[in-house]
Amino acid sequence: MPNQSTPRIIDAHIHVWTNDFEKYPLAPSVKEEDLRRWPKQIPGSNLPSFTPEEYFSYSRQVDDVRINLVQMIWYDTDHSYILDLIANNPDTYAGTGIISLDDPEPDKTMIELSKRGCFAFREPPSELEHPAFEKLFTAGAEHELALSFNMGVDLLPKLDRLCQRFPDTPVILDHVCHVGIKEAEYSKSDLESLLRFSKHKRVLVKIGPLQALCSRRAPYFDVLPLIQEIVGAYGAHRCMWESDSGGPITMSNPDTDYPASIALIRDHADFLTSSEKNAILWETAEGFFFRNR
Repeated sequence: MPNQSTPRIIDAHIHVWTNDFEKYPLAPSVKEEDLRRWPKQIPGSNLPSFTPEEYFSYSRQVDDVRINLVQMIWYDTDHSYILDLIANNPDTYAGTGIISLDDPEPDKTMIELSKRGCFAFREPPSELEHPAFEKLFTAGAEHELALSFNMGVDLLPKLDRLCQRFPDTPVILDHVCHVGIKEAEYSKSDLESLLRFSKHKRVLVKIGPLQALCSRRAPYFDVLPLIQEIVGAYGAHRCMWESDSGGPITMSNPDTDYPASIALIRDHADFLTSSEKNAILWETAEGFFFRNR
């Protein structure tokens, strides 16, 4: 149990990258001009970036937030930037890496990255039938490492087969499995698909980003029924809050929208107990991403 000085907010999902391309080069397939389509930029720079300092400029008004850094696609499988951040401040940062399905030993890559603070890994959900997933799911079960998926509910049947074969492997569904993101008026069938998936007891759900859900407008009250359904099915101990800061759908005004996102859980989700709110805002993420800290 953390002591009184331990931060009580963990952001389970943000992306960071720097425009220091000399120290942290982009993947060969990525050009500097590709980054211009991303909305966030360093003041005075003509190339976008999103660094921890930029995130802390608005998050610190809420708390000394701890963060799960999700590897940015600009770097592909070169994790140097987030690994350096984790190594310099392991009490604040943990990581989610990217594993190539072409890696001849993807399971060993997972294990090596976990030794440096990455405890979850993303792979292309469109290729769930790739033979590499057998190694990944096996390693995940043996070493308590999660496979994290950014996908819609249409792919849950394929993931269901893997979860049945490997019931002990932790799995994370990012961004509420896109329910309420693709369409603000999400369908009952999409929501029911996500809720039924709770039968797999090792599956966790990231709740957010609120600026991308339903109406996409703070104070986000229209997202409360969705949160209530998800927590009712999975339990708060399997849910974690995320802002997706640095992601493609930005907050209109982070100085107000970021605290509003947290306040929705902490102050307005009257259907949650205090312990359930704590689980969503920090305990679930702490138990997985900061297990040894």
